[in-house]
Amino acid sequence: MPRTRPRPSPLIPLLTGALLAGTLAAAPAAGAPAAGPADYTLAVDRTRNGPEIGERMYGVFYEDINRAADGGLYAELVQNRSFEYAPADNPSYTGLTAWTGTATGGATGTARVVDDEHRLNERNRNHLRLDLDGTGGAGARYGVTNTGYNSGIAVEEGEKYDFSVWARTGARRGTPLTVTLHDASGRALAAPLRRTVRGDDWTKYTGTLTARATGTEGRLTVAAGGAGTLRLDMVSLFPRDTYKGRANGLRKDLAEKIAALEPGFLRFPGGCLVNTGSHQAYEAPGWERRRSYQWKDTVGPVEERAVNANFWGYNQSYGLGYYEYFQFAEDIGAMPLPVVPALVTGCGENRATDDPGLLRRHVADTLDLIEFANGPVTSTWGALRAEMGHPEPFGLTHLAVGNEENLPDAYYERLAAFREAVEAEHPEITVIANSGPDDTGAVFDRAWELARASGVEMVDEHYYNSPSWFLENNERYDSYDRHGPEVFLGEYASQDNRFRNSLAEAAFMTGLERNADIVKMAAYAPLLANTGYVQWSPDLIWFDNARSWGSTSYETQKLFMTNTGDRVVPSRASSTPVARGPITGAIGLSTWATSAAYDDVRVVSADGAELFADDFSGGADRWTEAAGRGSWAVEGGAYVQSDTAAEDTLVTAGDPDWRDYDLHVKATKREGREGFLIAFGVKDTGNHYWWNLGGWNNTRSAVEKSAGGGKQTMIEDGTVIETGRTYDIRIEVRGRQVTLYLDGREWGSFTDDAVAEPFRQVVARDEATGELIVKVVNAQEAPARTRIDLGPGAAVGPTARLTVLRGDPDAVNTADERPIGPEESVIDGVDTAFAHTFPPHSITFMRIAERTR
Repeated sequence: MPRTRPRPSPLIPLLTGALLAGTLAAAPAAGAPAAGPADYTLAVDRTRNGPEIGERMYGVFYEDINRAADGGLYAELVQNRSFEYAPADNPSYTGLTAWTGTATGGATGTARVVDDEHRLNERNRNHLRLDLDGTGGAGARYGVTNTGYNSGIAVEEGEKYDFSVWARTGARRGTPLTVTLHDASGRALAAPLRRTVRGDDWTKYTGTLTARATGTEGRLTVAAGGAGTLRLDMVSLFPRDTYKGRANGLRKDLAEKIAALEPGFLRFPGGCLVNTGSHQAYEAPGWERRRSYQWKDTVGPVEERAVNANFWGYNQSYGLGYYEYFQFAEDIGAMPLPVVPALVTGCGENRATDDPGLLRRHVADTLDLIEFANGPVTSTWGALRAEMGHPEPFGLTHLAVGNEENLPDAYYERLAAFREAVEAEHPEITVIANSGPDDTGAVFDRAWELARASGVEMVDEHYYNSPSWFLENNERYDSYDRHGPEVFLGEYASQDNRFRNSLAEAAFMTGLERNADIVKMAAYAPLLANTGYVQWSPDLIWFDNARSWGSTSYETQKLFMTNTGDRVVPSRASSTPVARGPITGAIGLSTWATSAAYDDVRVVSADGAELFADDFSGGADRWTEAAGRGSWAVEGGAYVQSDTAAEDTLVTAGDPDWRDYDLHVKATKREGREGFLIAFGVKDTGNHYWWNLGGWNNTRSAVEKSAGGGKQTMIEDGTVIETGRTYDIRIEVRGRQVTLYLDGREWGSFTDDAVAEPFRQVVARDEATGELIVKVVNAQEAPARTRIDLGPGAAVGPTARLTVLRGDPDAVNTADERPIGPEESVIDGVDTAFAHTFPPHSITFMRIAERTR
């Protein structure tokens, strides 16, 4: 069904939207042999000014997903240091997850995690209780060993590691404590630390371990001698060499890779962390663990901070909290951009909290956040900031309320309370709204309608789509209303981590820069991924416990972020002729965490001829289990997928050359979270369309196009599917037009005729260096032989500096191989008009010096 988009202002001319015609070689199909050069023109008008590109144009979005914090950017090496892991975080967790008991010299005892009146403090609920029997010789020790993250604790020879633990003992003469760092085989990696715990009050004990060898399978053992009860909490091991040498600091190699991007802003802490779970506080009597990220939980002494059940299926310690985020933003020269809960959940939960008192508390907390960031040291929260080590204000100017809310009316109703309070007390702060979780659709349209009506200054858009979508949507922002809210593209990425994804993203980014008057900030997401704990891919920077590396998209983002320029120079390029054939392909059936029954499948050509019919009376021999998932069988004359845990269970039938046909299916949901997936235009498991009825936990329905494994939404609405009801489904395919019918009524239609243009460009002027930066993406197999006309204006230097990313479109950067990285060179023969051939599958930044006459 048709959708509205923010409409263009007739008063703002598009400076660079038109394309010059040209006679070009056709772009080859994917996988075809390398083609001869395709000819292009690129004309630059240096006499005119395009939009200014702000210093905050590109930034980073940090969310604790893929263990980006604990086990990642937060440099703590001990996993589950305060024994707070619980089934609320992950069903497999206990308070002793990542810990094992250990004994030497014949010692015996028991180790158990307790939650009692002897705890370290009210917010640190659990601690470890060791009951020691006093058996064994003089050197007998009983205790626990921590395995760290990934393969273990990584240490480097000669480096120092700071140990600390809070402890108390019931032994009158004290309890001897030995701390050892060793590998999985028991080989010592450092000389042991020895301390004596004295007194039955919590005391912090510290020491330094110096690594004797380099290893990635380290273990930390804390063991005690004697008899009696010893209590331990906050067992910690930090590398001394953190980023900027900060205590409670950040893992240096990861922080340095982020800093090398020179980001204009740092958005934190989420993402789904801020708008999922309960919005209640961490307090008695429930001590709620599944709650939204609330900033006050994360400041103050680290041993007094709360913990939380991370939305992505693990525990979140909050050792990396709001103070550390602000400090990191300052350290890397980025504008801090915090996100606070809006009391409307998203990320599949989709609930609005109707509690006026709770809303008032969150609004007040947001005002307190501004005070924490900017207030004087004489204020309550400014004093805490100073006490933590930063008396100067952090200079907060922007904050966002909410993240990807799927209930736009409820969201904007609550947003109004935040905006009213912030604007009354802090008119200098920009409050950012959002438009939901997708680039289009009913939620997106309604959110933008409410944004314009309420007069918000900036709207945060998020989308993750296929590479073809990014190639097709370079001009997305050309038609946005310049009199409405500005755009913050807070999360985007092409779905995969190959160089072909980076090429598509780069092509799209040229459109972001061309529209820098409306698109003010943009961030690829997610930022970090620990290879041992991946919930989501693609990601920008990958790491394990010892190494880190940038993906091909990292190299792309870095090239754009460190070569932005100050102002767009209007330019035009010719386009690539494309011959668009009809939608062709076989058919398919699938489910997602749902059991469903399908029957009476028929395919009829446009002229009425029957191409396929199956009522499953003779079995299902004509179907191929393409995905290899799920449990498919003929039951009661229907084809049934019965596994309610299996996802993407695609089975296919028919001819991949079918075109112009009607697909008829009867479908019945039996049980599970979602509805039906009816596929058409099927080439293989990664290239097809499907009608996703009752998707996203049965909250909406959409047609999705999968290309190269990446998906994009073609059309959607709020249809949900009832269990036990049989639906009559028909999909009509004509050329590139698709019309969909549900129970005899037209549900919607779309035409898939967008062109995935592989040749994109934008030109910017770097005022500091006096250079033009010609940025060209050639996302195709053919070299792009290009005549570049710099037009009238000042003369240019005879040479140009080139930085190029190029390679196999399927290339992936890994820990051991970096096939995609910048290549720098200098070319001659540059003039106001000259020719240059851009390599196949390449991103080129060409810096040309402008000379005064």
